[in-house]
Amino acid sequence: MMVRDVARQLGLKIVAGETRLDREVTGGYTGDLLSCVMAGAFPGNLWVTVQGHPNVVAVATLAGISGVIVTEGARIDPGVADKANQEGIPILSSLKPSFEVVAALAGLGITGKQC
Repeated sequence: MMVRDVARQLGLKIVAGETRLDREVTGGYTGDLLSCVMAGAFPGNLWVTVQGHPNVVAVATLAGISGVIVTEGARIDPGVADKANQEGIPILSSLKPSFEVVAALAGLGITGKQC
């Protein structure tokens, strides 16, 4: 499944990285502590978080994340979209709680393990 498919099926808003929505999703990771994401996420994962600051893009790039879903209507800092576009990291957003987004991802067959 591609990031584009997830965005469409979950009705997510595309904030950045529109040209990289063809990235494959190999699994999912949820967390807001950046060090945990760096240690626990796998390349190709979709990362679900409430963080919307520039460090999210840096961590996603380091970890090889396919895309980031910012949930709960969390504020995405100015400049994050520009940085994400430069790094080729899709940033998607949802007003729904993280739990509901993760449940919807699981409903699409996206697991917490690397595929």
